[in-house]
Amino acid sequence: MSKVTAIIAAAGSGRRFGSSKQFASLQGKSILEWCLEAFGTHPRIDEIVLVLPDEKQGQELRSVHQKISAVVTGGEKRQDSVSKGFSRIDPGRTDIVLIHDGARPLVTKDLIRRVIEKTEESGAAIPVVPLDDTVKEAEGGQIVSTLDRSRLVSVQTPQGFAVELFKRALEKARADGFFGTDDAALVERLGEKVYTVRGDPRNIKITSPRDIKIAEAFLDD
Repeated sequence: MSKVTAIIAAAGSGRRFGSSKQFASLQGKSILEWCLEAFGTHPRIDEIVLVLPDEKQGQELRSVHQKISAVVTGGEKRQDSVSKGFSRIDPGRTDIVLIHDGARPLVTKDLIRRVIEKTEESGAAIPVVPLDDTVKEAEGGQIVSTLDRSRLVSVQTPQGFAVELFKRALEKARADGFFGTDDAALVERLGEKVYTVRGDPRNIKITSPRDIKIAEAFLDD
């Protein structure tokens, strides 16, 4: 069975949120705690590398969550933070890396399992959900075209990759000075295929205080 390491990227400053959103409370627990519980209690996760604004913030978390093998201070951009977290993985002991946004507290064990299994099968897998709204391309204040919604999806995390594949993707991105909007974009640049699994509409990313209310409604449902 594959050895799986999860990197939880929670080093953002929360400028849009108004504070460090990963530490905001959601029904009595921080958003980050919800993530750590989902991954820390999952039978397929062997270890967690936690990336925070300051690694000192992880001392207490590490004492509570036994699967946290390392806590590192993040970088200037999210991709820098992921790279710093990835540097703490031993490729000789890990087959698959899952990368998860620390601002997605409602990730389920079932979604984690689906991503792991598809990554074992294909080498790279990400969860996606179909778009409900019509999407148009606009430029200069006017519509350029209407895009085919059936071919478009919204991307979530965790995103899963074979360790050696993601190592190559990070190295090429670093050499080219490329920064992707998600981790899969780095792998796509290698010409490698990235496969999809069914995402979860409740697996929202907390970006504003309003999203806390939405997450609370999901938890109460």
